[in-house]
Amino acid sequence: MHILIATDATWLVDDIVAALGTEDTTFVVCRDGRAVARQVADRTPDLCILDLQIGSMGGMAVTMSLRLDESAGTLPRVPILMLLDRRADLHLARRSAADGWLIKPVDPLRLGYAADAVSAGGVYTEGLDDDAGAVDLMVDLGEPAVSPEGDPVNAG
Repeated sequence: MHILIATDATWLVDDIVAALGTEDTTFVVCRDGRAVARQVADRTPDLCILDLQIGSMGGMAVTMSLRLDESAGTLPRVPILMLLDRRADLHLARRSAADGWLIKPVDPLRLGYAADAVSAGGVYTEGLDDDAGAVDLMVDLGEPAVSPEGDPVNAG
């Protein structure tokens, strides 16, 4: 798996590499959001992990730019996992068409679940509310999770 990380926070790069690094995983780090499209064009990643705050061009702007390039046919579609600073940033991730998001601080387990889901073509979100109450975690790999009784399953 090839993962592109866009952040200017060294501690976050260290956490992501520690959580997702294996013998078969490669990483490229962009510390400037404006360089992400160029990196995607050079080598299409299996997953882009974008920090909401990336110096001169944040995760929302990068995601929107990648989606616009995709729709214009100048870049391939890439799975995007956005790292949010707080729950109030959910609307930014949703509006930008990110495939998934986590609210920082991230832990290795949640990051692993999110990376697996998004890179497989699914979605991974945190912090959404539904009519039944708060849903802290939702993973979708195509089919909704249901209990043996047929009820929707959530982690919250």
